[in-house]
Amino acid sequence: MSKIKEYKELIREIAELLDKSTLSEIEVEEEDFRIRVAREVPANVNYTAPAASNAAPASAAPSAATAAPAAAPVAANPADHPGAVPAPMVGTAYTAPTPGADAFVKVGDKVKEGDTLLIIEAMKVMNQISSPKAGTVKEIFFADAQPVEFGETLCIIE
Repeated sequence: MSKIKEYKELIREIAELLDKSTLSEIEVEEEDFRIRVAREVPANVNYTAPAASNAAPASAAPSAATAAPAAAPVAANPADHPGAVPAPMVGTAYTAPTPGADAFVKVGDKVKEGDTLLIIEAMKVMNQISSPKAGTVKEIFFADAQPVEFGETLCIIE
């Protein structure tokens, strides 16, 4: 029972540390014990270029503000879009191969099937996520170094 008290106290301390910092998660691992405390971050951070001349007001939904003038509107739920690229695993998504390097892709970039879109770090392994099809990157829904969940929509390729 004393181990449980120790674990509860450790969780409480980590949660307080997380609240006082700008970190989004903290993980502690010792021998056969591992704990991860994470703060909820927005699931879909939208990094897209605004439409050229008729940008939507700030209070509009993100997908409305990012629709290109001649493009088909993005579905209300990005996961329902036929060009949605879901996260194949849980981990931390990175936009570039190294900190400070150019992103693999940006909104408006043309990609070929197999091109690297991003990296997801899972269990200290860097996994390159490739484009499932050729097309143009229409929207990106994650920020660099953001935790992502399995199935979460990462971007849309049309």
